[in-house]
Amino acid sequence: MTPFDARPSPRLVFGPGRLAELPDCVAALGAKMVLLVTDPGIVATGLVARATALLEAAGIAVTVYQDSHVNPSESDIEACRAFAADLKPDALIGLGGGSSMDTAKGCNFLLHNGGRMSDYRGYGLAKNAMLPFIAIPTTAGTGSECQSYAVVSQDGTHEKMACGDPKALARVAILDPELTLSQPRAVATLTALDALSHALESAVCTKRNPVSSAYSGEAFRLIASAIRPTLDGSADLEIRGRMLLGAALAGSAIENSMLGAAHATANPLSARFDLAHGHAVALMLPHVVRLNATDPAIAAMYEKLSSHLGEPLLPWLEETIALAQLPAPAIDPAAIPDLAEAATHQWTGRFNPVPLDAAGFAQLYTAAIPPCR
Repeated sequence: MTPFDARPSPRLVFGPGRLAELPDCVAALGAKMVLLVTDPGIVATGLVARATALLEAAGIAVTVYQDSHVNPSESDIEACRAFAADLKPDALIGLGGGSSMDTAKGCNFLLHNGGRMSDYRGYGLAKNAMLPFIAIPTTAGTGSECQSYAVVSQDGTHEKMACGDPKALARVAILDPELTLSQPRAVATLTALDALSHALESAVCTKRNPVSSAYSGEAFRLIASAIRPTLDGSADLEIRGRMLLGAALAGSAIENSMLGAAHATANPLSARFDLAHGHAVALMLPHVVRLNATDPAIAAMYEKLSSHLGEPLLPWLEETIALAQLPAPAIDPAAIPDLAEAATHQWTGRFNPVPLDAAGFAQLYTAAIPPCR
C-alpha cells in the first residue's frame, strides 16, 4: 500500500435541534468569550439571534461579526481580524456558509500569527497557536466545517488561495439540518452540486487513500440519495440531514486527499466571469468524469462508487445536473486559451488522475462552454 497521512475530523454533533448544544460545546473548550462570525443574510434569518441567546443564557459572552462576504478576500479577512483584535476572544464560531467559516478560519490565522493570508498559502505555515473554532454550517455544500483550509481570494488577482494548517481545523462541527431550512432554493442547488463534486473528485484524485475513500464513498452514497429532492425543492428534514452529513464527510474526504480538474477549471471561470462556484463546477464536472473514465482503473472506481445508482455514473450525473436548470453561462469561447492557462496554475489540477496541460484544459473548456449565439 502507498504510505499516507490521515488527518483528524472535528467532533461531529449531528441531528435536528442540535444547535441547542452550542453552549455545552463552547464550555467544553473552556471558552467564556466568543466571537461569532457570520453574514447579514444569516442574521436576517434569526439564526444568529438564536445562537446568541443560547450562549448568553449559559453565561457565555458573545460578540457578532456580521460582515463576511461571498468568496472572502484578504482584505475581508483583515477586517475581521481588526474587529477581533480589540475583543480578545478565547474561541471563534463560524455560523453560515463556506464564506463565513472561511472568514472565521482566516481571522484565526492572523490573530496570533500576523501578516496577510497570502503568507499562509499552502499548508502548515502558521507558527503560533490558534483559538478553538466551532463550525456551524447553514448550507450543505462546501464541507469547510471539516477542513483545515481557509479558501481566500488574493487581493488584486482574485485568485483563490488555499491556506491550511492543522491548527485551523474546527474542534467541533454542529450539523443541524434545521438550520438549512432558511437557505434559498438557489443556494441549496449550487451548494448541493458543489458537495457532489467534492465526493466524486476526492474519490479518484491521486492523493486518495483508504481513509479518504471511506469518507468519499459514504459521502457520495448520502448525497446521491438526497440531491434530486434537493434540486427540485421537495427535500424534507431527513433529506436535508443526508445532504448536510454527506457534505461534511466529503469535506473530510478532501481534508485527507484533494480535488481534481473540475475545480481547477471552475475557479478561473468564477474569477473571470463571476460565475457562482457551484455553477462553474457543475458545468465542468461531467466532462472531467468523462475524461477520467478513459483510464480503465478510474472507470472501475467510478463503477464501484456508483454501484447503488442502478445506472452508469455519467448519465446519472448529467441527468442530475440537468434537474438544476442552470442557465447557460455567458462565456466567450475566445477566452478559452487564457482560462486553460489559468487552470494550469490551480493547485487542485495537479491531483487529477488523468494529467492535464494547457491543451488538455482547453479541450475540457471547449467541450463544456456553449458557442456564442
